[in-house]
Amino acid sequence: MDTLDLPGLLADLSRGHRVPGAQLAVHHDGRTASAEYGVETPGGRPVTAGTAFPLGSLTKPFTATLAAMLADDGDVGFGTPLAEPLPELGPVAADLTLDRLLSHTAGLAANAEDAERATTRRAWAAEHCRPAWPGIGPAFSYSNAGYVLTGHLIETVTGMTWWEAVEDLLLAPLEIVPAFVAGPRTARRAAAGHSVHPARDLVVAVAEEGDSPVEAPDGALALSAADLVALARLHLADPSLPALLGEDTLLRMREDRLAGVPIGPYGMADGWGLGWAIHRRDGVEWFGHDGTGEGTSCHLRFEPISGTVVALTTNANTGLAVWRDLVERLSAAGVEVGDHRPLADPGPPVPGPPGCAGAYANGAARFEVTADDAGGLTLRSTGPITCFPGLVFAVGEPPPHGRTAHVGRFLGDGGRIELIQVTGRLARRLPSES
Repeated sequence: MDTLDLPGLLADLSRGHRVPGAQLAVHHDGRTASAEYGVETPGGRPVTAGTAFPLGSLTKPFTATLAAMLADDGDVGFGTPLAEPLPELGPVAADLTLDRLLSHTAGLAANAEDAERATTRRAWAAEHCRPAWPGIGPAFSYSNAGYVLTGHLIETVTGMTWWEAVEDLLLAPLEIVPAFVAGPRTARRAAAGHSVHPARDLVVAVAEEGDSPVEAPDGALALSAADLVALARLHLADPSLPALLGEDTLLRMREDRLAGVPIGPYGMADGWGLGWAIHRRDGVEWFGHDGTGEGTSCHLRFEPISGTVVALTTNANTGLAVWRDLVERLSAAGVEVGDHRPLADPGPPVPGPPGCAGAYANGAARFEVTADDAGGLTLRSTGPITCFPGLVFAVGEPPPHGRTAHVGRFLGDGGRIELIQVTGRLARRLPSES
């Protein structure tokens, strides 16, 4: 690790993928080394160690940590149905627990539907927290809605807004000053995202649209790579940081909640804890999360045995390619970072399974698979499907060159395809007349 030239590595990868600005932080052997590259926007301010990047879904581990702090204090129960603290949910609360929300096994919709029209998280939760596909047993399906509901639970228990709770209870003890892309303005501002168009040789700043404030718990934070390392070190029980969580709770959050669950997080991770994705590499478990915003891509991994933490923030949609190349370069240097690669060795392409064409739904989200006369499959509005053995597939340019393709799989019972899972989101086949 000491021989790595982090500034040179970050600059090389960022230039190669036309990323205007990025941060890289690596914590190992009790020390943190960091590097910064580029500018917040072409011609703008240089990226510093303190520049805040929109985290997108990497906000979720912060919300999960905050909820776990409440459970650690006995204010809520990890496995207790939410009927008592959230009676406005009605009968559905009997099947919802904090464990299930944080592990994406609550059966809620992938998206927080109509959040932009809701005035409060309470009003949104009372109307929209319903099973997305009733009748299916325990299964993983990545759900923004589950984290919005977790934010509502935090507000109910603490009497604070989510923004106040995450800043005062979690970030302030870690000496982190937040920025938010939705909600109240802070002194710290977030860097702009960018869209890279290689074919047109363009890097274009993405207009700041701002997500619905109701969705803040699933994606509103903007922080630096160093801030991400601080969160990981908290979960590693670093003695130099405040002990905001007990040892039993830290272990519980890293326990794979999907062991024995038939439908796991294919396309996203090898397992899932409470707020943490689990990535297994050569028998070692790494924990972390990824987050994409409007033209940003951020990534965090940590490994409890060695205490190693790797955090990357970027302000371009091509930041995912930077992350994948970074994992390979670190591996060549002897740091084997865990990262889910479901199609690393898929085998030869095969014809699509019979009867897979049709429309599938997850709440209001629709996935439509069409078949042409030659049997070729397409996921509408996304791209062509290349199938491989085991009912798995790539959408877009397939391996070995399609490194940014979506991945997914078909799932069935008795030979009939009933479900599709795309990047961790599970959707159920709709009747043909729909």
